[in-house]
Amino acid sequence: MNVLEEWTALVCRELGVDPARVDRTAVLDLTRDVAHGVARPAAPLTAYLLGLAQGAGTAPPDAVERLSRMAKDWAETTASPEAPASETPGS
Repeated sequence: MNVLEEWTALVCRELGVDPARVDRTAVLDLTRDVAHGVARPAAPLTAYLLGLAQGAGTAPPDAVERLSRMAKDWAETTASPEAPASETPGS
């Protein structure tokens, strides 16, 4: 078991979450897309908001894919010659 697997198992036990319900790869891919497409601080915030929505039952089934697409679109629509997306404030 690697560190990430150990940490995930420990946090799941602490929070009473079934580890089988955690798609770690999807969450990490989402946070990567948001960190690169929007800003680094937006990545954990997005993951947290997704968790809140899923816990409340308001997240659509394709929420991860939709948020990843939004992050990629954000980078394309907000990038300007003066300030590339990778240089957004707070990143």
